[in-house]
Formats: sequence, C-alpha cells, structure tokens
Amino acid sequence: MRAAGGRAHVPCVNDMSSAEPAASAAGAQPAMGCAQLFWMFSHITMLGFGGVLPWMYRVLVEQRRVLSEQEFREQFALGQVLPGPSICNMAVMVGYRHAGVAGGASALAGMMLGPMVLVILLGLGYESHGHSPLLASVLAGMSAAASGLIVVMALRMALGLPRRWRSLLVAALALLGIALLHLPLWLVLASLAPLGMLLLRGDRQDAGKLP
Repeated sequence: MRAAGGRAHVPCVNDMSSAEPAASAAGAQPAMGCAQLFWMFSHITMLGFGGVLPWMYRVLVEQRRVLSEQEFREQFALGQVLPGPSICNMAVMVGYRHAGVAGGASALAGMMLGPMVLVILLGLGYESHGHSPLLASVLAGMSAAASGLIVVMALRMALGLPRRWRSLLVAALALLGIALLHLPLWLVLASLAPLGMLLLRGDRQDAGKLP
C-alpha cells in the first residue's frame, strides 16, 4: 500500500514486535475447561494401578503435551516439597494453570473420586477373599510392574536433565541421603535445596560467559 506521497508503507518495529506475541500465543497449548481437566485426571488415575506418577508423565508430557519435560520435572519437585501427595499437588497446579481455582478443584476431584470408589469396592471384596493365593499372586505381580514403571519414568526424567557436574552432584547426594543413609525426606530437601540454588547460580554465571 502506498501513502499519498507515493512512498510504500514500511511496517515499523513496534508493529512487528506486537505481532510476535500474537503468533506465539496462537501456537500455545489451548486452555482446558473444568470438565476436560476432570476427565483427563480421572483417566490418568484409573490407569495408574500400582502408581499414578508414570502414567501422569505419559499422558501429560508424551500424549497430551500439556507440560514439557522441564515443566513436569519442576512441578514434580515442587509437589514433593509441598504437604500432601505430590501427584495431587501436581494435578492442582495443572488445573489452576488452565482454569484457575475451579480448574484446580476439578483436577483434584478427578484424581480422587475414581480411586476412592474403587478402593471402597476392593476393600469390601478383600474382606472375603483376602487370603486367596490367586489374589496374593496378582498383588505381587502388580507391585513388580509398578516398580518397573517408576524406574522407567525416573530414567526418562534423568535423561532430560542438563548433563553438568553440578546437577549430577545434587542427584548423587540425594540418592546417598535417602537410599543409603535413610535420612528423612524433609532433611534431605532442606539440605540440598540451598546447595542446588547456589550451584544453579554458578551454571547461569558460566552460561553468561559464553560467547
């Protein structure tokens, strides 16, 4: 388009910069409503026999792409620090991110309602068939499968971490404190959190020196 003086109109820098957020927002993950959050987390928790966390990673990161791998790690770490089950804390955070307080409540309800009904029904059945050898074998098999799922998920999360000596040092100290020394989780977190922040600051300073 030409102006009255015959010169072509050239978009200014402000016009171009204002168009960039709009383009990035258009490609962003669409927000989910309360009903979608409820059914998604109901689906996750009903899949998670023996452990919900591996299925939460598979659905949120790999299938639905609601969270990136880094976001999942960060929210899982925060959920571990906060009181209560970490998976419930993560559900509330994801729900709040998409639909505010109502979304957090819907996601938490989806996590809790199905297992609550199922556990009540299984408890009634266990009263009469709890000593069955077949049931004992089924429970042992489910425990082994759950352990394998947790190991696989832990390896996937570890492979996504930055391969720097600072990160490996914090991970090794956490493994030493929990698995070998059997220290309380709160003590390990209280000790390693300040150390991790200091080491992360060192990583950022090193990155700032790069050309």
